[in-house]
Amino acid sequence: MTAGTDPTAATPQTPQTPQRGWGGGGGETTTLVLVRHGVTVHTAEKRFSGGLTGANPPLSDAGREQARATAAWLAPALPADAVLVTSPVRRTVETAGVLAEVTGLGPAGTEDGFAETDFGGWEGMTFAEVRAADAAALDTWVASPDVAAGGTGESFGAVRDRVLAARDRVLASYAGRTVVVVSHVTPIKVLVADALGAPLSALYAMELSPASVTVVAHAGGRASVRGFDTGPHTPRL
Repeated sequence: MTAGTDPTAATPQTPQTPQRGWGGGGGETTTLVLVRHGVTVHTAEKRFSGGLTGANPPLSDAGREQARATAAWLAPALPADAVLVTSPVRRTVETAGVLAEVTGLGPAGTEDGFAETDFGGWEGMTFAEVRAADAAALDTWVASPDVAAGGTGESFGAVRDRVLAARDRVLASYAGRTVVVVSHVTPIKVLVADALGAPLSALYAMELSPASVTVVAHAGGRASVRGFDTGPHTPRL
């Protein structure tokens, strides 16, 4: 992780691959509070919006309001030693800045592995626009986690590998702490699917609201999902 990382963090340990299900794993609990960024113009228009290679739009006014409301909702539940980590993408960095301002958390450390999928040639396009341009390529991508998005982007398999590696680095650096991770739809779904032992196809069965909060706890090499798509903006039904 880069500048902004808490210098008082625990000494890194060798990360373990989380096991699933119930059991007496024991050990200290490291809690990941996964916050999706607020909306941008691309979010509102449902456009493919990936990491640092596309337009990299900022939060809209509505997105900043969402981030502030989520931060206020989270603040009372966060322990005093909680730390803040963000994807390097502009909309997540801006969301993390709002979280730090409202909650009093220190500056966010940056973890590149939590960036959104690189959608290649589909960046900035809607699903319908991609289908109209090349339906076969879209269908092939949806059908296989090993196919790169937009021809030159990332596959979901590649995203999974880097996200889980980033998670393991965070777990090693902040063992026993609460870590607020500001990220994106795909990385958060990957972390949930892995905690549940679900295949990557499970990503298509999850819906995640902007500025929502998802919680995954890790203890004794085991992971458990404690909350999904919660917060002040999530649908009630």
